[in-house]
Amino acid sequence: MSRPIIKIKLNEEERVKLERCVRSVKTSKRDSLRAKIVLLRAEGKTQKEVVDKLGVSHVCVSKWTRRFIENGIDGLKDAPGRGRKPSIPAEKISQVITRVTQPPPGKTRWSVRSMAKEVGISRHSVHQIWKKNNLKPHLVRTFKISKDPDFGKKFWDVSALYLNPPDKALVLCCDEKSQCQALERSQPALPLGIGHIRTKTHDYIRHGTITLFAALNYLDEKITSRTEQNHTHVEWLRFLKQIYRQTPKELDLHLIVDNYCTHKKDKVKQWLEKHPRFHIHFIPTSSSWMNLVERFFADLTSDVVRDGSFTSARQLVKDIETYLTERNLNPKRYQWKAEGKEILRKI
Repeated sequence: MSRPIIKIKLNEEERVKLERCVRSVKTSKRDSLRAKIVLLRAEGKTQKEVVDKLGVSHVCVSKWTRRFIENGIDGLKDAPGRGRKPSIPAEKISQVITRVTQPPPGKTRWSVRSMAKEVGISRHSVHQIWKKNNLKPHLVRTFKISKDPDFGKKFWDVSALYLNPPDKALVLCCDEKSQCQALERSQPALPLGIGHIRTKTHDYIRHGTITLFAALNYLDEKITSRTEQNHTHVEWLRFLKQIYRQTPKELDLHLIVDNYCTHKKDKVKQWLEKHPRFHIHFIPTSSSWMNLVERFFADLTSDVVRDGSFTSARQLVKDIETYLTERNLNPKRYQWKAEGKEILRKI
């Protein structure tokens, strides 16, 4: 009498996990084979059919079928104690993990070589232990948390403009990029080519600086700009007047700006009082990430200013204006998507 066909019943979660295990390129052949055995048995295949299809032994199919029935997906894992025993003592592994947060005297962090010498194992072993436990003493992330007493009020005010812009109004992200240096490299650079990277000299000739005033229209992402030699309240006021002239008179203007002193001068306040179209929204101190025009300044620096070589400040202005003209023909959207509660949770 033939053996009864053992059919495995899978729930949806188990089926998804097993199929993902079979498809993934990161899964080992051993784990993929075990998952295939279970999926085939779940389809009602006999033990012989599975053996013929996968080219494995009857013992193998029987073993992993039984292990899955008894323990589910966890049963497809190797039992503890199998395989090659670790060659590094547990106390040394513990030292590598616990002492990584205790840098040696006179230094701010451990390196793999200094830790290996201290503990008495190879640097490769130290690297593997750190990697396995997601320890990265070589990395440092900077941060700055705003101490503005009105942070919450300003935060919700600005984020509301992004997530729910007012009707019959324009939202303009405004700021100035000061100290744009017109640097001329001392020698001509070699262009990018096959087999070698683009080069530039480390030394340069200074040809002065300029200040770029920019207003990013949050709706159509176009830039209104003005270049000046300085960035006092006089230049800022000229820029506000330019915005006034170049925007439709029937629309209110909501300007998102930082807390720079030139934005709060008495003459600026007096002019704004006479022009009620303007509504100024200050971001919290130390929170420039809330002003989307800063994202544009990062692109401008990367695309034009940082690696450029300019024979004069006028040439720098010309290159920036050319970049702005091309960008306004095909604006790039910087869209605020994050909800306020999620941002505050991360902060």
